Amino acid sequence: MANFAKPSAPRFSVEVYQNEFLAEGARDVHAIVTVTSTGGATATRTAVAPGGAAVVIMVDCSGSMEYPPDKMRGAREATAAAVDTLRDGTAFAVIAGTHVAREVFPRRGLLAIADAGTRAQAKEALRGLTSGGGTAIGTWLRLADGLLHGSTAAIRHGILLTDGRNEHEDPAVLRATLDACAGRFTCDARGVGTDWEVKEVTGIASALLGTADIVADPARLSADFTHMMEKVMGKEVADVSLRLWTPVGAEVLYVKQVAPAVQDLTGRRTEASPRAGDYPTGSWGDESREYHVCVRVPGASVGQEMLAARAALVMPGAPGEDPAVLAQGLVRAVWTDDLAASTAINPQVAHYTGQAELAQAIQQGLEARKLGDVGGATAKLGRAVQLASSSGNADTAKLLAKVVDVVDAAAGTVRLKAKVADADEMTLETRSTQTVRVRKS
Repeated sequence: MANFAKPSAPRFSVEVYQNEFLAEGARDVHAIVTVTSTGGATATRTAVAPGGAAVVIMVDCSGSMEYPPDKMRGAREATAAAVDTLRDGTAFAVIAGTHVAREVFPRRGLLAIADAGTRAQAKEALRGLTSGGGTAIGTWLRLADGLLHGSTAAIRHGILLTDGRNEHEDPAVLRATLDACAGRFTCDARGVGTDWEVKEVTGIASALLGTADIVADPARLSADFTHMMEKVMGKEVADVSLRLWTPVGAEVLYVKQVAPAVQDLTGRRTEASPRAGDYPTGSWGDESREYHVCVRVPGASVGQEMLAARAALVMPGAPGEDPAVLAQGLVRAVWTDDLAASTAINPQVAHYTGQAELAQAIQQGLEARKLGDVGGATAKLGRAVQLASSSGNADTAKLLAKVVDVVDAAAGTVRLKAKVADADEMTLETRSTQTVRVRKS
């Protein structure tokens, strides 16, 4: 394990957990790569250097936000709370989103710089937010992208709130917008109430490397927005990538973030060199994330060993300079005829494989339930209960218990509940990818 960060920057470290032993001829190497960043910014109100962070808040102001009225009121209050959480020196703007996007503050096609005066002006402008019109989320994101693209900030972030489906825009337009915005800024997405589409909100967050969640009760929006903005203010390093180098004859089968949430990064690889590829991880503060890496290597005989992959955290260097290496770790392969050694499963690999299966089982079970497939839903959600119980994922277990009656958690025996509140089902689906950390001895 090595650290290369400058003293003034957050310090990154990489740890690799794996069973490096393979049976003769075996080819697939699994490893959990744990990345930790420490010594970064904190979420206190201190001045940040110019160009440090830029944030755009996108508020749904479509007609449905007025039914019930506490949604619009909650959105105004939550946005004001987020503005209050901005550090001095942070560039920011607020967008009202309907079937078109409109800049509410500062209304000059530019970003304001947070201080006591601009925060007060922004909150005054929020008083004029009213609901009316349709929903075209792509227009909101495109305006946010234009505002953020004009900033020199290292951290570029969006917060998006919606209460409904993207009904006034072709799905292909939203997908194209997300593709265009990916890598330009990160975005947290929230659905308020229960009339929005989970896959739309989670899809936005996934494409833009942010978080997604449900806020069923508008009264809880302010606390959620404050927490989100505190997280954003704690970010200090942006555009960090996980770079995987593999030797000739080896190939990366997949890369998945597995903690704090499951996120498949395999399809987001960009080639860094003939033997190396970069996988985006977004921006970092003081935090730890874990990635499941699977590499296929050439088969070999007993006694041979090789470096299967080198995992490094990199960020762009200055113009004309190579990317900066923040930390790195090694993935190894050693062939043995010791059956016990080659068949042992590393605890971290086993745990996160189970967490990924848990997320998939929940999503497949809920989809089967919506389609009226009682048998399929019972089997998948029963498996989810079993996995949540065995891995100690108590939060997910509690959410599952609102959708099924648990007969035997260890065996995965459940019965579908006859009636399930929309909020409970949507919460389970939205949070299905959230994982619990491995129990390290």
